[in-house]
Amino acid sequence: MGGDDKQQTAMFSYVTMEEGIPASHPMRRIRSLVDIALQKMDGVFDALYSETGRPSIAPERFLRAQLLMILYSIRSEGQLMEQIDFNILYRWFVGLEMDDAVWDQKVFSKNRARLIAGETSQQLLLAVIEQARGQRLLSEEHFTVDRTLLQAWASGRSFKQKPEPPARGTGARGRKRLRDTHESATDPDARLYCKSSSGAAVPSYLGHVIAENRNGLVVAAMATQAGNAAERQGGKAALKMLKRASASRWAPTRVTRRRGS
Repeated sequence: MGGDDKQQTAMFSYVTMEEGIPASHPMRRIRSLVDIALQKMDGVFDALYSETGRPSIAPERFLRAQLLMILYSIRSEGQLMEQIDFNILYRWFVGLEMDDAVWDQKVFSKNRARLIAGETSQQLLLAVIEQARGQRLLSEEHFTVDRTLLQAWASGRSFKQKPEPPARGTGARGRKRLRDTHESATDPDARLYCKSSSGAAVPSYLGHVIAENRNGLVVAAMATQAGNAAERQGGKAALKMLKRASASRWAPTRVTRRRGS
């Protein structure tokens, strides 16, 4: 006997979002680790926001939303707002209730710029590393420096000619290159880059990481502009990351550079 396709909407629901997330879902473990790290960042957030004025997006919720973009490869903030609106898992992870309105995309972008300027993502990583150290998961004997190509969330069609290009380019003998005359309208820092002559050039960045070798945990990370001087950029990035790692009381003794990094 087939059931009835009833379309009447229930007026009340007695199932919470917490009950709707499986107990074995990996996002539960990630949420607990992130919450512990965010609790240690109260001083960082207090320095970024004024004590007066209208309340903005809670920085803890913003950083959780940024993690969703990374973990689920959400291509834009517009898509992020849309998916948080109807995805119960995303709402729960961020910290929104079922009746809470999703943020406006422009307000979200404005808060992103503020938190980037305050280096909150680096502070979050350091707070997570502190948890790993407390559980004795970090090794200071041997670590690896690696580099990879990160595709930017920008389209190649967004590259337009600069209204005022420089008189002298960055190429040999002042020759103008594409990065001197054109830039992306949506991501001005992204550059067209390809790994090989046979590949297509796409808007990209270079991502650099330092990982300890016992458990493969990333202890420092940063991004730089893509360019032909990748080896030199990688060396400078590694030195900056090592300095940052030393500030977090992680002092490695040996380094391995992966081939091609």
